[in-house]
Amino acid sequence: MCSHYQAVTAREKLRRRFGIELPPDLGKTGVWPGSPALMIKRPREADAGDEAVPEREATVGQFGLLPHWAKDEKFGRRTFNARSETASTLPSFRDACKKSWYCIIPADAVYEPDWRSGKAAPTRISRADGEPMGIAGLWSIWHPKDRELIYSFTTLTIPGAGHGIMQNMHRPDDEKRMVVILPDAQYAAWLNAAPADSGKFLQQFPAEKLIAMPAAKA
Repeated sequence: MCSHYQAVTAREKLRRRFGIELPPDLGKTGVWPGSPALMIKRPREADAGDEAVPEREATVGQFGLLPHWAKDEKFGRRTFNARSETASTLPSFRDACKKSWYCIIPADAVYEPDWRSGKAAPTRISRADGEPMGIAGLWSIWHPKDRELIYSFTTLTIPGAGHGIMQNMHRPDDEKRMVVILPDAQYAAWLNAAPADSGKFLQQFPAEKLIAMPAAKA
C-alpha cells in the first residue's frame, strides 16, 4: 500500500498538466497519512448549469478519507488507501463511490519498499517522462463540530502482481498492490464517471512508462 508520496508543488506544472486554478496553499510536499495535500475534483456546483463553474477544481484535503460519521481526524490514518475491489461496499468509502466523488491526486513520485535484497530498500517510483502522475482517488467532506468542514481523500489501489516494478515492492509474502495512475487523456472522463463505469479506469500503468530508483536519504 502507498502511504507516502511526493506531491506536485510546481504551480506552472500543475496548471499545464491538470488545467486548474490553484489555491494559495498547496499543502505538503512530502505527504503521509494525515498530511494536507492537493486533490483535483469536479466542483459540487457543476450540475447547476452555470457556465462560470469550471470543469475541475483544486482543493487541499487530508490524505486519509474521513467519512461523514468519523469521530476525529485520526480515522484517516487507516483510510489513505482504498481497495478498488471492495471500496463500494465498505462503510468508509461506499458513500463517496455512490456519489461518484472521484478525484485526481497529483504526485511527482510514490515511495515503496523494494524487498529483493531481503531488506526494505526505500524506492522512489515516478513517470519515466518526468511528468507528474495523476493518481485516481475518492474524496469526501467531514463536518467537525464548531469547525470549518474538512476535505479528505484516499488513493485507489489495484493488484500489482505481474507488474514489472510493483511486483518487487513489499515483503515477498505480502499481497502486491499499486495505486491507479491514470493516463493523461482519461482525467476528464474519470472525474465525470458514473459508478458503473469506474472499473474501466482501474488498470495497471505500464511498467515501461515508470522508473524506480533508490530514494534519496532525508
